[in-house]
Formats: sequence, C-alpha cells, structure tokens
Amino acid sequence: MGSTNNISKEYYNYLRLEKSLSNNSIDAYMIDLDKLLRFLADEGKTYNQVLLDDLQQFIAQLRDIGICPRSQARIISGIKSFFRFLVLDEYISTDPTDLLEAPKIGLKLPEVLTVDEINAVIASIDVSLPEGHRNRAMLEMLYSCGLRVSELITLRFSDLYPDEGFIRVLGKGNKQRLVPVSPVAIREMQLYLSDANRVVPKKGFEDTLFLSRRGTSLSRIMVFHIIKQHAEMAGIKKNVSPHTFRHSFATHLLEGGANLRAIQQMLGHERISTTEIYVHLDRDFLRSELLEHHPRNKKPGNIT
Repeated sequence: MGSTNNISKEYYNYLRLEKSLSNNSIDAYMIDLDKLLRFLADEGKTYNQVLLDDLQQFIAQLRDIGICPRSQARIISGIKSFFRFLVLDEYISTDPTDLLEAPKIGLKLPEVLTVDEINAVIASIDVSLPEGHRNRAMLEMLYSCGLRVSELITLRFSDLYPDEGFIRVLGKGNKQRLVPVSPVAIREMQLYLSDANRVVPKKGFEDTLFLSRRGTSLSRIMVFHIIKQHAEMAGIKKNVSPHTFRHSFATHLLEGGANLRAIQQMLGHERISTTEIYVHLDRDFLRSELLEHHPRNKKPGNIT
C-alpha cells in the first residue's frame, strides 16, 4: 500500500498525463481530494479503508455547512475520479463510489458573496449616522461568526467575551455554544459600544446588545431590511439576506482550508450520523481555525 502523499502524487500525474486535464481542472480535483483525505484522517481511516458510508458522511458534512448542491456534485465527481484511479492501478479491488449519488441540482440555492462584496456592503455603512456603528457591528458579527439572524438579535452583553475572543450564542433548541469572533468584529463591537449615539435601552432590554431606535430588540425583518439596503447601496445585484452572510462565512472558511468539523461546530450543526461519534473540538482549536482560515482575519488597517 502506498503512502497518502505518494498516492496523491500518482493521482496528480494520472490527471495530467492520462486524462490530459487542464491545470485549473487538476488543481480543483486535488483541492477536493485534500478535503476528503483530511476528513478521513479525522476519522482514523486511509483511502483503502473507505466505505460508502464514509463518503456519504463526508458529503453530509458539506451539506451541513451550506455547500450548494452544484459544488457538492463537483466534489463527488472528483471523488469518483480518484477511486476509479485507485481501482485501475489496483490499489483497491472495489470502488466505494459506485452507489454514491450526486445531489439534485436545480433548487434555488442561497447566494454567496465574495470577500470584496462583503467589504463593499460593510463599507457602504455611514458610521456618522445614528445607527451606523450598530449596523456595521451587526454585519461584521454575522459574517465573522456565521450567526443565524435569530442568534444575532438575541445576543446580550453578558454573552460577550472579547478578551478571550469568543461570544456565547443561543442556537436552535436553546442550545448554547461558544463561537470564536474575529479581531475585526471585536473592534467594530467596541466602536459600537463606545458610540455616543447608542440608543438608551428600555426597561427589560438593558442586557440586549443590538437595540432598535425604540430601545428594544431588533426584529428579523429589520435586520433583513438593513442588509438589503446596504447591498443595494454597494451595487450588488444578488438576492442578499442575513443567511447570505452565514452561508458566505461557511463557504469562505471551507475554501480557505478550515476543518469541516470545526465549521460545523461554529455554525451550531450536529453531525447527521449518530451522536456517539460526534467530536467536540476544544476552544483553542476552533479559534485557531477561524483566525487562520477566515478572510476577515487580517490586520485592521487592511480592512475597508
């Protein structure tokens, strides 16, 4: 049995010499293969131990973090190519991808914004206006933490741990999780909290982080309108919503090479397979994944 590194090199040569693929296609295949091999390493398996169930779990994780069906289908195509190569070169005797089905394509898919588009939306916010710092902090939190809109509007002061670089999030089913937050989002939050124009909270909303003009909690509809307004101001024609920021967060982390399981945990998703094999990652690892792979984590001076 060849080592994983040697197999990857041989597969690269197979794509280049025998399949005569373009450099861009080869790069895409190798990137997708790397995702699979990293997943298998986390599962304690090698390429010659893979079963159909393992591949279905891998695809389930991609689906869980919001990777669209078209991208899933492309990744599955690459996986099938890899295992066909292994069979042809007699590294394995049976192909575990024979019954691996691609997702149906044609459903309305959530939009993904590029990093430049994210920057443009946030840059369109005029911080001299009364709600400017609030809106900027909200959008940074959505993108830097991958929050659901319901999680954003229920954030409290007591949920913030800026010194540790985390926030506490109340997700679906009232399940709490700690989510790492980028230095850029922390900076925008501090600017919002020190803003002289910040609204005085009404009784009962003293611990609410993001307040409406009336001093009460923001509604989901209000956050939706704020995002739509600034997307239009930035000249973006895509159908943008709060979920667009969450989906972009997951997509950009995955494209940056972040660990699939770390992305799932940051999003507050559980694995589709049995909970007995669900692995909780420690906080230091989650934060390192965010800091290393999220495109927002640059020096503050480099952010628009």
